[in-house]
Amino acid sequence: MKLPRCCVLSVLASAVLLLPGMVAAAPPSVLAAVDGYAARQAEVGRALWAQPELGYQETRSSALLQQELRAAGFSIQAGVAGMPTAFVARYGRRGNGPVIALLAEMDALPGMAQAAVPTRSPIPGQDAGQACGHNLFGAAVVGAAQAVAQWLKANGSDGEIRVYGTPAEEGGSGKVYMTRAGLFDDVDVALHWHPSAENSAAQGTSLANISGKFRFKGIAAHAALSPERGRSALDGVEALDHMANMMREHVPDGTRIHYVITDGGAAPNVVPDAAEVYYYVRHVDPAVVRDVIGRLQQAARGAAMGTGTEVGFEPTGGVYSLLPNDVLGQVMQQALQQVGGVVYDRADTAFAEQLQQSLERRPALSTAATLAPYRADHAGGASTDVGDVSWNVPTVGLSTATWVPGTPAHSWQAVAASGAPIGDKGALNAARVLALATVALLQSPQTVSAARAEFEQRRGAGFRYTPLLERTDPPLDYRSKIKR
Repeated sequence: MKLPRCCVLSVLASAVLLLPGMVAAAPPSVLAAVDGYAARQAEVGRALWAQPELGYQETRSSALLQQELRAAGFSIQAGVAGMPTAFVARYGRRGNGPVIALLAEMDALPGMAQAAVPTRSPIPGQDAGQACGHNLFGAAVVGAAQAVAQWLKANGSDGEIRVYGTPAEEGGSGKVYMTRAGLFDDVDVALHWHPSAENSAAQGTSLANISGKFRFKGIAAHAALSPERGRSALDGVEALDHMANMMREHVPDGTRIHYVITDGGAAPNVVPDAAEVYYYVRHVDPAVVRDVIGRLQQAARGAAMGTGTEVGFEPTGGVYSLLPNDVLGQVMQQALQQVGGVVYDRADTAFAEQLQQSLERRPALSTAATLAPYRADHAGGASTDVGDVSWNVPTVGLSTATWVPGTPAHSWQAVAASGAPIGDKGALNAARVLALATVALLQSPQTVSAARAEFEQRRGAGFRYTPLLERTDPPLDYRSKIKR
């Protein structure tokens, strides 16, 4: 499938020019409601940070977010789309108003435990850590949602605000199962945000992604006394990895192939009878991703033949690239300009200066208080299951400076800031922006209609959503060890 052209029809451009007139500034009450929850939002974010849970294992995290939303008057539908930690929370009445969805992530990453201090300090006895800041992601969405709920009640306005608790963004494709189950079918607009080292409402693409685990089975034997009687599953993994590395020269530009050997045996003197390697393939075009993962599967069969082993493949994830929406991006940009960037106090500055000593890139700390220029054609290098939502519902995203400038995602530095006051401040800004943008959309059906028109134009006539994810049930155990 080729991506549609990213031009916007002139009629849509006209609609965007009307946005300043159509989208009135949100009443101060919605910002007051965000700020009134700020202390509790920080507590929720810290609680999720202190108990980091991996994909599909976010039991306590999901329960806490649901508890907060229930206390704010939301009705909760839990365990949706076959995922025990997924939920949909609803507030308001549709009437003549739109349904606005806010996406809330919460999962952590393995092997990333780190204290909330500016030097490398792993936490003894802990493995996971919030290296992508999803603790802040979920907490800020709740902060924005409860504020919008208060605004809807105070104004007696039509419209419904929903929070989608979306598990396992890190490789588990949780939102794909929710999309496939039709949970977004009646949603008019979806909003999301992500922790970052900068403040930006730029819209653009991401990389489509298919992930999965190749499991080789061999024959165990004593590696010294009778190696001829063994067939090494690890040899199969290494043969596949070697072929994958040679393949890199012969794939389309922009393709990314990553892998980790998740099981290579238990002892050097035993020929491994089981081994596993976990692969990601990415490209902006989903068709390229499908082709390359197919070539890897062929290589795996060849590796098994050459080593006298057997191989199986379990797909664990598959996500589309993001479909940008400039109409919604302009709304988010206006809200971000109203809120502004993140201002450090002395303690924040001291923390940031010390942490930056461990970074290769060290932008000025003042950039946390600035806004990146708006653009609608940003090319991102990561993948997200928000992509599948964006091909089914007009979707818009935001990032705020929750991390010290120069911090890369998926790093111990990101974990540290996500549990520190710097992270809390960036997340509060995100909640403010999301609340303002949501209220602006609730007040402007013309903008929602313009966003839908752009969405249909970008998807292209006759588009039919076919998930890249090729499995029926969520891989609830995808973070577990090898299946023997």
